[in-house]
Amino acid sequence: MSRIGFLVNPIAGMGGRVGLKGTDNVLEEALRRGATPVTPERAKRFLGALGDVNAEFFVPSGIMGENYIKKLNFKYKIIYNTPEITTATDTINTVRALLDEAVDIMVFVGGDGTARDVASVVSKNVPILGIPSGVKMYSSVFAVSPEKGAYVLKAFIEHKASIKDGEVLDIDEEAYRHNRLSVKLYAIVKVPFVSDMVQSSKSVYHGDDEQEKSDIAEFFVEEMYDPGILYFFGAGTTVARIAKVLGVKNTLLGVDAIYNRKNIGADLSEKDILTLLKKYKNAVIVISPIGSQGFIFGRGNQQFSEEVIKMVGKNNILVVATPTKLRDLDTLKADISLNIEGYIKVLCGYQRYKIMKIINC
Repeated sequence: MSRIGFLVNPIAGMGGRVGLKGTDNVLEEALRRGATPVTPERAKRFLGALGDVNAEFFVPSGIMGENYIKKLNFKYKIIYNTPEITTATDTINTVRALLDEAVDIMVFVGGDGTARDVASVVSKNVPILGIPSGVKMYSSVFAVSPEKGAYVLKAFIEHKASIKDGEVLDIDEEAYRHNRLSVKLYAIVKVPFVSDMVQSSKSVYHGDDEQEKSDIAEFFVEEMYDPGILYFFGAGTTVARIAKVLGVKNTLLGVDAIYNRKNIGADLSEKDILTLLKKYKNAVIVISPIGSQGFIFGRGNQQFSEEVIKMVGKNNILVVATPTKLRDLDTLKADISLNIEGYIKVLCGYQRYKIMKIINC
């Protein structure tokens, strides 16, 4: 019988929809803005997709694990007492307790910050698997979705998954909130791997990619831009280049509203976007996929919620990406509950498009 360590970061991802780009050190502000927990639904989806497995789970009490396990028909043991308010220290102490139990694998529900806490104490001989529930999730330790995570864990239990090195990456969230992206490699860990089920690390492109961004921006401004449409510019340097050529300031790592060549809303939350959509009839979302991963929604831009996407409409989503970035991608991905699967034209140069398939994770 496999011994599975399982823990949940109950506050992971809460800063996304309210525009805080994470929850590190800003939980009170996230709650003030109306943030609600993300991990309960993610944990339930993961465990619900597992079905019957030949395993015993070792979990912390309460909201860090037990609350989800006890409702299902899994054998489990409590190894850590969770306080009412949790911090990174509780994650670290749970991992230490799991090591004492000699678990075969550690599964956590959270984001890059949680992955970093787990990796800070985990043995290199114990694989880890992340169930995505944060804001960014740049590390290559995460399953593509909770359901794919269940598939990977079952494959691991049945000795059908390979074990590979995974990168634990994290950013300085305070710098991120001030429009500066600083990604750092913190650890190399072991990760169970099944093709197309575990994501790659985020990639950053240079060189020829810069000219390609300029080509995209010039075509958008010269041939596509309509001053009577409200544009929501998403995160990333390709979209930022469009804003620069258009002559407007934008938030590199947030969502801005552009109307009639003016920025009428900077670093917006989901609530801010919904308010604007009630005022303006025609709107377009301009986004770029995460490098090497292909996510267009659900990672780093949770402000574009299911409700926002419904109001804008799938036909009013413009994806922009350089050919350099697209070479690494077979599909585009959406980590949201709203089904937007199908095909979309991606603007990838001056008068250049590529048809890409979107899949829901």
